Amino acid sequence: MTSHARGIKHDAINDGSVTQYLETYPDFFERNVTLLAKLRLPHLRESGATVSLVERQVEVLRDRNQSLERKLAELLDVARANDALANRIHCLSQRLIRGRTLLETINAVETSLREDFDARNSVLLLFMEQARDLEAGAGRFLKTAHPADEVVKTFDSLLQSGKPRCGQIRDAQRDYLFGKDSIEIGSVALAPLGAKGVLGLLAIGASDADRFHPAMSTEFLTRISELLANALTR
Repeated sequence: MTSHARGIKHDAINDGSVTQYLETYPDFFERNVTLLAKLRLPHLRESGATVSLVERQVEVLRDRNQSLERKLAELLDVARANDALANRIHCLSQRLIRGRTLLETINAVETSLREDFDARNSVLLLFMEQARDLEAGAGRFLKTAHPADEVVKTFDSLLQSGKPRCGQIRDAQRDYLFGKDSIEIGSVALAPLGAKGVLGLLAIGASDADRFHPAMSTEFLTRISELLANALTR
């Protein structure tokens, strides 16, 4: 084979033209076995030895296989985590179904977050008038407020969006939700309840500053907030 025979000018031969030719004629090395045996490639590892083209191909395929195995392992880890989270949401649903009164529903949420989700720094902020009389009996988990309250207004953009948000919050917001002794709260997940947060807000805190971050998925938080909103207005 010559470059002229294939319509390739000698001065036009470069990496691209060679690559294109080999892609067009993948059986080239089958027709030129002796050339294949002579080709040697520098080894890319520390030994500095040379290897045959076939050995290099095997190495490339091995590396690619290891990369695929790592990606598969990561996908399996994500699937297991999602499966576990789905089971926790199922437990929450069961607890909410058993709640016959507003107080039982609120207690069911607190118990589920603490026992099923291991979320021990959680606050349910409600704007519901009927919840005000229950605040004293619900411990630190339940807070009631009016949407027009000064501190509540700092959450307006979140409430108006109606979508969960994760990350860090202002010190004043953290102190309002979790108490002034809550300096250990490093990150927070916030989920508005009802359309434009008309019912209130669920806040879950974590000591780890990276536990809840803006880039994380909020799909399951959305499901939880929808469950709570339906249960609270039942």
